[in-house]
Amino acid sequence: MSQRTWFISDLHLDAKRPQMVQAFMQFLGQVNEQADALYILGDLFEYWIGDDIVDSPAGQIVKPLLGGLKQLSDNGTELYFTHGNRDFLVGERFAEMTGCTLLPEKQVIDLDGTPTLLMHGDTLCTDDVEYQELRKIFYDTERREQFLALSFDDRVAEANRIRQISQEKMQYKSEEIMDVNQQAVEAVMTEAGVTQLIHGHTHRLAIHEFDLNDQAAKRIVLGDWYEQVSCLKVSDGQLYLS
Repeated sequence: MSQRTWFISDLHLDAKRPQMVQAFMQFLGQVNEQADALYILGDLFEYWIGDDIVDSPAGQIVKPLLGGLKQLSDNGTELYFTHGNRDFLVGERFAEMTGCTLLPEKQVIDLDGTPTLLMHGDTLCTDDVEYQELRKIFYDTERREQFLALSFDDRVAEANRIRQISQEKMQYKSEEIMDVNQQAVEAVMTEAGVTQLIHGHTHRLAIHEFDLNDQAAKRIVLGDWYEQVSCLKVSDGQLYLS
């Protein structure tokens, strides 16, 4: 029997958009009834400043979401999480509270018989050199420890400062620079030995077909949740992207 597998990314859930938080809770009810596995490919939250957020006032909106995910996994749905550039500080406590499996930056799965590479997708945007340099800072172990050692309020302030700077810089970058680089896509797929890639990050909902080493290849881009619910559903070898 084919497994019913769903994929989402870039929800950017935030207290400032309660309608999408509610939409996500409703979505989990659909997953519980219709899917065998759910993969979250990063940026579930607008920002995640450490797993101890659940102990803070801001955690009041987070706890129901984690509870919904835990109920989903307890009911038998396989739950997987890939870090995004907004929630790369998600850790083991999050995994325990939700029952999810934390995936590495690149993960190959068997998707209805097709080896498929899963990524958040930000590392594919190699033309955005400025972002890639900033990403190295975020993922530096020492800097992470320094950030997590700050008070909760200071971490919130720093996260908001970085987000504001990022939004300002994006205004001056072309659409092409902020999209994935095709050579980077082909290189990572070749390295993984796959002809199918699923990722998020760019918010550019689409299915791209191309030739890779004389084979038909496919890159599936998940959509964001800023104004609508977006999901990829795979069952019996069929793809349903919305």
